[in-house]
Amino acid sequence: MSADAAFDPYVHDPGRWGNSLANNAELILPCLDAAGARSVVEIGAYAGDVTRLLLGWASQSGATIVTIDPSPHDALVQLASEREELELVRATSLEALAEIEMPDAVIVDGDHNYYTVTRELERILARSSGRGLPLVLFHDVCWPHARRDDYFAPAEIPDADRHAYVAGAGLFPGDPGVHPGSLPFRFAAAREGGPRNGVLTAVEDFVSGHDHLRLAVIPAFFGLGVMWDAEAPWAAAVAELLAPYDRHPLLERLEANRVFHLASVHVNMVRAGLAEQRSARKSEFLGRLLVSKTFAIAVLLSRLRQRGEPAFSKEEIRRLLDD
Repeated sequence: MSADAAFDPYVHDPGRWGNSLANNAELILPCLDAAGARSVVEIGAYAGDVTRLLLGWASQSGATIVTIDPSPHDALVQLASEREELELVRATSLEALAEIEMPDAVIVDGDHNYYTVTRELERILARSSGRGLPLVLFHDVCWPHARRDDYFAPAEIPDADRHAYVAGAGLFPGDPGVHPGSLPFRFAAAREGGPRNGVLTAVEDFVSGHDHLRLAVIPAFFGLGVMWDAEAPWAAAVAELLAPYDRHPLLERLEANRVFHLASVHVNMVRAGLAEQRSARKSEFLGRLLVSKTFAIAVLLSRLRQRGEPAFSKEEIRRLLDD
């Protein structure tokens, strides 16, 4: 099933970063159909862009939708109040996954760090014992969170599992450290790479520990990951659907080009903003100088010393202000 042509994934993305998982709708919904999903749990909904997508799909498939978010955006709260078929659980993913009934599919798009994603997967696996592992979809399995943690609430991550981080860190593709003025993130790890760092690292480590699990990575819009049990009755259908896109080198180049230019534009916007601030401060200073009695006296003294031609004048200040 394709995404509704009227659906706009940029409603809550005025900068058009493409940061919503809903940009991958044309693969997400067919995956749910291929797995025969009739119940979906969404972890991390923010303003409900993906939630709306799921509700539109569920209206035709008859599936139930549960969305988990400890700090939902007002738009998501409003959506939940309007749609009786949507259940909004205001809790952390680890709290909610310990209580709710395991669905046919789980969308993981919450706290983008190794510790949280690993614990989510462990809880999903443990709660699914005896009924089969759900289809699991992930966002942000490509740059910047593939190999770099980001923390919604750093204090909630055990010290031993939390990397050194930078508040409001600017990240630029290809730079393993932080890049001032580049794409800002809440509490990103100070360094990219290394063990136990990042969403994709967490998923890969989890899959490597279970022979029956498979993982596809679609490198588009910060990366869509899909994990499934190879022994599930619908496994072949999901694998066939995703095979043409899984780690496709053309998509990888397109995404690398996209994030490079996205980050570059942001850097240039920041630089332009700083230059404008400096120019405004200079204009303010020169404006005060024009009406300053002290400056007028200085011009007069300069004219006397230079025998009629001052080293600086009010006319020069006015020309600078007009430039």
